[in-house]
Amino acid sequence: MKLLFVADPLHTFKTYKDSTFAMMREAASRGHELWACEPQQVVWQRGSLVQAQARRITLTGDAHDWFDEQEQALVALSSMDAVLMRKDPPFDAEYLYATHLLTQAEREGARVFNKPQALREHPEKLAILEFPLHIAPTLVTRSIEAVRAFHTEHRDIILKPLDGMGGMGIFRVKDDGLNLGSIAETLTKDGTQTIMVQAFLPAISEGDKRVLVIDGEPVPYALARIPQGGEVRGNLAAGGKGVAQPLSESDWAIARELGPILAARGLLLVGLDIIGDRLTEINVTSPTCFQEITDQTGWDVAQRFIDALESAVQRQQRQ
Repeated sequence: MKLLFVADPLHTFKTYKDSTFAMMREAASRGHELWACEPQQVVWQRGSLVQAQARRITLTGDAHDWFDEQEQALVALSSMDAVLMRKDPPFDAEYLYATHLLTQAEREGARVFNKPQALREHPEKLAILEFPLHIAPTLVTRSIEAVRAFHTEHRDIILKPLDGMGGMGIFRVKDDGLNLGSIAETLTKDGTQTIMVQAFLPAISEGDKRVLVIDGEPVPYALARIPQGGEVRGNLAAGGKGVAQPLSESDWAIARELGPILAARGLLLVGLDIIGDRLTEINVTSPTCFQEITDQTGWDVAQRFIDALESAVQRQQRQ
């Protein structure tokens, strides 16, 4: 198959842990042809198809100079067997526009994973609102007074922006309420920007678990990202320690309930974030942790993903 990865610049990949690289490596081992572009290289013009200024690459096996460019070409997305949208957040206006171009490419016959409409309809912080029985007490607001009232009720809370990633912009305010007003004013930009507020979950000390779901089926191991050095954030980007572990009973229950629902909407790959037995995020843009789980357990996540991708392409080809 010819696979086009819409992703961040290739030279920024940390290949020892990058999940998109793990996908590429597994796909290449099966003889699939690899193409890559960045979102800004995807274009449409009346009278033509959605195209991308892309480059065909091969993998070198070197940790630093990890790819060779074979050619550059303007390619129609519909000429590819699959297009994989793997651009990292933030989910900003430019990301949104890219999904609309990908939807147009679908109209022209392209097969895009994850489905762009599903990406638009599942913002990673807000997607959990559909499943209230599985989440902690949660408030979504731009009202500073509402934040104060939530703190009065729950006493120990987490505040975070809706467009953050990697733990960026996350604050904890304990019972004393120290700096609550300042934090709320900063994150809401004086009441003009919506944020999420949640009751603090003490189980974060045991890790913020990333549970991967591929084509509706949970990967049997999670990566628990455990805060270090007094941090409240377990994110690897914030210095958390990643420890792979079998799914707990509650992890299985959440993943098995949500997995088929999300897969039916065109989300081939989902990353559920779970603290204790509470769902905190549904990651759909570029879920990670493939290599950490595989390295620690031997369970090959990339292999399972490419199996699912091949099956999904075959299903769509038959339709």
